[in-house]
Amino acid sequence: MAPMSDPSSRTRRPFVLAEAVTLLANTPGTLAALLRALPEDWLRAHEGGETWSPHDVLGHLIHGERTDWLPRARIIMQEGESRVFDPYDRFAQFAEATRTLPEMLDEFAALRAQNLRDLAAMQIRPADLERRGRHPDFGPVTLAQLLATWVAHDLDHVIQVARVLGTQYTDEVGPWHRYLRVVSGQQG
Repeated sequence: MAPMSDPSSRTRRPFVLAEAVTLLANTPGTLAALLRALPEDWLRAHEGGETWSPHDVLGHLIHGERTDWLPRARIIMQEGESRVFDPYDRFAQFAEATRTLPEMLDEFAALRAQNLRDLAAMQIRPADLERRGRHPDFGPVTLAQLLATWVAHDLDHVIQVARVLGTQYTDEVGPWHRYLRVVSGQQG
């Protein structure tokens, strides 16, 4: 395994809307490729306790498409800080736990495609990225921060799904365990 790099020396990218949209557009296909053909026990697997399964994660992403990212972007563009964002229910997906994964993958892809069309229709200019909204917990946030978080949130959940899937073979990988971050929990 490669030595861990110093996090302070990593190159960071400035927010670029077109790049963010590309990443956001890729998430539904990435999850579909990982999950669509898997049996139900893989889709309902989790890491123990109250951790989320891939099915739960997908429900969470769908709820976010309906109620979080684009609605908040609209609030920033139309009302700024004068209106606090509606609180987000991080656990709403459990109300729809009986839905099948294929129908959820299709819905997520359709919602994401529509949200990206709606985002494009907003015709966001570089100056708009500095517009502010008001988060109920964090206070003032910019449109760039919201949109960057949308991307990072997607990637965080893609990692989570990959980790849950990878840990299904924790015991089966034998001596390779120490080299596989997905089963060992190592960073880097």
